[in-house]
Amino acid sequence: MAAQVLSLLRDVSRLEAPLEELRALQSMLQSVPLSELREHAAELRLGPLFSLLNENHREQTTLCVSILERLLQALEPVHVARNLKVDLQRGLTHPNDSVKILTLSQVGRIVDNSDAVTEILNNAELLKQIVYCIGGENLSVAKALIVEISSVSPESLNYCTTSGLVTQLLRELTGEDVLVRATCIEMVTSLAYTHHGRQYLAQEGVIDQISNIIVGADSDPFSSFYLPGFVKFFGNLAIMDSPQQICERHPVFVEKVFEMTESQDPTMIGVAVDTIGILGSNVEGKQVLQKTGTRFERLLMKIGYQAKNASTELKIRCLDAISSLFYLPPEQQTDDLLRMTDSWFSSLSRDPLELFRGISNQPFPELHCAALKVFTAIANQPWAQKLMFNSPGFVEYVMDRSVERDKASKDAKYELVKALANSKTIAEIFGNPNYLRLRTYLSEGPYYVKPISTTAVEGAE
Repeated sequence: MAAQVLSLLRDVSRLEAPLEELRALQSMLQSVPLSELREHAAELRLGPLFSLLNENHREQTTLCVSILERLLQALEPVHVARNLKVDLQRGLTHPNDSVKILTLSQVGRIVDNSDAVTEILNNAELLKQIVYCIGGENLSVAKALIVEISSVSPESLNYCTTSGLVTQLLRELTGEDVLVRATCIEMVTSLAYTHHGRQYLAQEGVIDQISNIIVGADSDPFSSFYLPGFVKFFGNLAIMDSPQQICERHPVFVEKVFEMTESQDPTMIGVAVDTIGILGSNVEGKQVLQKTGTRFERLLMKIGYQAKNASTELKIRCLDAISSLFYLPPEQQTDDLLRMTDSWFSSLSRDPLELFRGISNQPFPELHCAALKVFTAIANQPWAQKLMFNSPGFVEYVMDRSVERDKASKDAKYELVKALANSKTIAEIFGNPNYLRLRTYLSEGPYYVKPISTTAVEGAE
């Protein structure tokens, strides 16, 4: 099949108006596996197809875009960056949007590939052209690409800022259109994942502007469109920089997260729960939450309530946040922090261990795994081991392999057993016989099936 594709490509390059050949090529490509095309990547001559895009012929352009979308997937991003630079530059200024989107998606592949992106970054002129070409576009894919390019290095961010593109993005972030604002905050959050991106946002006063918009959100009837994204931005910022500094400098962020957990809107509750999980994923963040005192205890009670009563999707998000909040690496287990997680656990519900066991018994693998993850998060903390040991049937539940039916559940149970077995305090708390059972489970692996013993009966056929 690939040989026929190559033959049709040669025909297309020889003819002036190869409509029939293009139709045949498009049809044939639908049945040729990508792996087969990749084997012949070196023979794919795409120049003639790009040339045909320059003619003002609608069907021809549509066919060429469709064919190129498929064939370009067979080429490595490095090959595209090295050999199709001129074609990409032309594509970025093409009057047809589908050609621009095709070209932008290829630039996106290049930016995502560490080897290919150096081809652009080492060629200042080409990078400038790409940035300025994209600058003429109001396509959201173009904006997302600008953020990707800006994130690569301080130099690439510099090109994007001098072109005015990042400034335009930031203007829209604080503009009146709430839907555009919601899209922009996602892109700005991506930029904040890099150190140079965060520095730039702080210097330009963007972080303070976002904080001020959160302050004003109470009086904006449309705030529900963008508020979740703005809160997520601060959650990510806190965990990448310093939870304490961010929360002290922008108290409205923490205030808004607490407020959102009181909401009747599951979307708002979900974002608040996710953000609490992110914020509490390291010790500094946990201490920031602890400082809010009884407010945080009440919030934990709400998360415990939602974990039991919300929709399946929100239950899983609550369980994931609980896992994140309660995990303490062994080297950080000071007496104070262990007292804190113990106290938090009892705030979740009247009998949290039973609550999570009940959830894990529901016939949904995702819920089962999320509940096991909670047990795994606390499994290396002595107070939790005592709770587990004293809870009737809990040790047997951990050892029982028949509970888990699917691979994900077996893997999740194995992680729990591993966390318990590798803890320094487990033998003392669970007792040696149980400790040895955990070690046996561990050595047998997650998918072990006990052989069924067959007893021979005399005289049986």
